[in-house]
Amino acid sequence: MTTDGAGGTGNEDHVSTVASLSRRVIGSFGTIVGRVSSLNMPPALARWVAGVDVATAAGSAAVDVPDHATTLLLRSDKRELIVMGPRTRAAYHVAAPGHSCVRVRMRPGRAQALLGRPLRDLADRALPLRELPGLDVDQLAADPVAALEEALADWPEPPERLEEAAHLLVGTTVATAAARLHISERRLHTLFTDGTGLSPKHFARIDRVRTVLAADAGRWSDIAATAGYYDQSHMTAEFRHFMGVPPAAFTAGRRPAATPCTA
Repeated sequence: MTTDGAGGTGNEDHVSTVASLSRRVIGSFGTIVGRVSSLNMPPALARWVAGVDVATAAGSAAVDVPDHATTLLLRSDKRELIVMGPRTRAAYHVAAPGHSCVRVRMRPGRAQALLGRPLRDLADRALPLRELPGLDVDQLAADPVAALEEALADWPEPPERLEEAAHLLVGTTVATAAARLHISERRLHTLFTDGTGLSPKHFARIDRVRTVLAADAGRWSDIAATAGYYDQSHMTAEFRHFMGVPPAAFTAGRRPAATPCTA
């Protein structure tokens, strides 16, 4: 039997109930927080947005897991719109109970079109937005889906190439993805850094970690294979890099200490 480096066993048969909680939330944002209400999206909005939810802090420890998406966030009490770039490491924090926010997780390439600028310098940053043309902040707080539908109704939909590339990277190498798209690896790198704020390899690494977090209960070796790792030890090393602890420790609740959220 091997160990995961934090007191857990690397060959445990089942992921704990903590992973089940993670799985319910990871599909949209990957935040384990007090209360999260995911909103249904009409097809027209789904072309732009990967998920919309309203999260309310419960005063207990929360985990923001790594995310390769760019997110628009509105703090309900401040009516301040913020753009959050890709998150390359997990964040463990405690927010004051009762604070809520609307979060809009954008599909690959869509945030670049909305902001009118490349995202290459947005990773691990949160920047205030004075305004987003056509988006009413008060309406976003009251009815996020309706506000986004109205704001995006007249926007021309951006090309699908980046999202197609993102899907290819889930199960193949950067070189193979570039070849299937009939572009050079350099061009693919530029496409990703401008459109997501991450290199193709970094994007794929985060996607694999999110796959582990969203996995159904099973053997770690099977989860590693499904997520696209070489083996279980590769998965454990990568998970520790992004989450701060190995997978068995995380699912058992042995995590880095949470710090107060001051945002």
